[in-house]
Amino acid sequence: MRIDLHCHSTASDGTDTPAELVRNAAAAGLDVVALTDHDTSRGYAEAIDALPSGLTLVTGAEMSCRIDGVSMHMLAYLFDPEEPALLAERELVRDDRVPRARAMVGRLQELGVPVTWEQVARIAGEGSVGRPHVATALVELGVVSTVNDAFTGEWLADGGRAHVAKHETDPFEAIRLVKAAGGVTVFAHPGASKRGHTVPEAAIAEMAAAGLDGIEVEHMDHDAETRERLRGLAKELGLLVTGSSDYHGSRKSVQLGEYTTDPEVYGEITRRATGAFPVPGAGGV
Repeated sequence: MRIDLHCHSTASDGTDTPAELVRNAAAAGLDVVALTDHDTSRGYAEAIDALPSGLTLVTGAEMSCRIDGVSMHMLAYLFDPEEPALLAERELVRDDRVPRARAMVGRLQELGVPVTWEQVARIAGEGSVGRPHVATALVELGVVSTVNDAFTGEWLADGGRAHVAKHETDPFEAIRLVKAAGGVTVFAHPGASKRGHTVPEAAIAEMAAAGLDGIEVEHMDHDAETRERLRGLAKELGLLVTGSSDYHGSRKSVQLGEYTTDPEVYGEITRRATGAFPVPGAGGV
């Protein structure tokens, strides 16, 4: 089985619609794909309606969190999307995205970049607006060559000249909320140091004690040394180890299925989940 547990669609900051994502996942030879848009479940219905035979969909989300001043992302799988407390928290984070993106546009304009809110809104479309949309605007304007080049101290990285903070969930609260909604939690790309400061291992140990299920190890932002270190940490803490593409369509160079999760780990994730269940493809529409 080929299993990719971290993918984005136009419901947040990917370039594939949810329907295109599942079709492309099937074409890439995946058996299981997770839809994990940022702080939203809006893409679920479209993805399920288009789900090809032979492909299973795992519903999820990537929650924006912060601990001791460090931003981090928490992957939540197979939770009840209508559970009120978790839904309210995700909406709180999502509602803060527009004023934050507008503020980043303002900072860029102060730095002499001729970006406009209308340009960023066009790029975001119906998705939950975020830094990748602002980064894409910088690519369009020729300020940077790639989206990743915008995530530096010069521009949009945490602490960067045009960075603006947003509401982010305490990760211990995220774990509690997702668990209460029947879901499973995995710390996304915990060693992605190119994105800014990373969470100390001592804090990851505290999260494990609070119920964190796993950490994402196989990821494009982790080099071989980081992967080896994280595997050791996961073994020490009794955490599941996942692998995922973090696919964003054409917004990033990584391809669907470039990094995958072991089938036994996937089985354990589905065993632990009680809020929702994987959806088998029925042929799509």
